[in-house]
Amino acid sequence: MEKEFKVFELKKIETPKFIMSPMELKEYIDFPVKRVYFITKPMSPTGAHCHKVEEELFVMIQGTCTAVVDKGQGVEEIPLVGPTGAMYVPNFVWHHFKDFSPDAILLALSSTNYNPDRSDYIEDYEEFKKVSPYY
Repeated sequence: MEKEFKVFELKKIETPKFIMSPMELKEYIDFPVKRVYFITKPMSPTGAHCHKVEEELFVMIQGTCTAVVDKGQGVEEIPLVGPTGAMYVPNFVWHHFKDFSPDAILLALSSTNYNPDRSDYIEDYEEFKKVSPYY
């Protein structure tokens, strides 16, 4: 099954006591989550890369940022606004994040455990374009 990059807004339920954004993961991803991490107190853009295997679901919990992606049609910028902005990034989609607001919290759910040798990463944009099945 070919994986498809997706941008979406999470549901927002307003009650007299709080606002809730429930996420039934089966509606957004089809991989078991093996790792969860947060990006907070951003001081610069994240590193641009793609993964050969890893898939990720990003949720802008608070604040804003700009996702920079290339899914085979050139680089595009996508604004993410918390707490309901989200996107699914399958493998071989070039991505990074920039222009974080000072209060930004970006949540990531990953299909893999982190490997410090970074063998799953392609960090050279020209190499990405040569090996990406989207090009």
